[in-house]
Amino acid sequence: MTGGTQGGGPKKARIEIIPLIDVIFFLLATFILFTLSLNTPGGLRVALPRSETGEPRDPSNSVTITVTDEGTLAWDKDPVTLDEFLVRLQTYVASEANPKVLINGDENAFFSQAIYVFDEVRKAGVQKVLIETRLARAD
Repeated sequence: MTGGTQGGGPKKARIEIIPLIDVIFFLLATFILFTLSLNTPGGLRVALPRSETGEPRDPSNSVTITVTDEGTLAWDKDPVTLDEFLVRLQTYVASEANPKVLINGDENAFFSQAIYVFDEVRKAGVQKVLIETRLARAD
């Protein structure tokens, strides 16, 4: 027995499956968590007031104007100032043959803010103005 190898030659390389599975599960979990973080709804969150006579919304060919409880406005979930709101409204009315506006306001928003938005939309010539609510369920 001379030298460094015992038992008949060099060791054969083995692929360990358990660490490979751990790495694959880590990559899968990372991918799933990253994908879920991309799908979070952006924009402003509002608690819509309840209504017993509400109808399902049809957002096709329309814009949504949001009035938050802090008094800020959003145009299709993009926060805007009053001046930007008026400019976007005029641009939308000029570019759309049959404009339709959905107004959704937080249930804690000041009524005067929602009326201001409603008035400006009507002054711009939009005839289809809808107030968005959530359907009240009978408990």
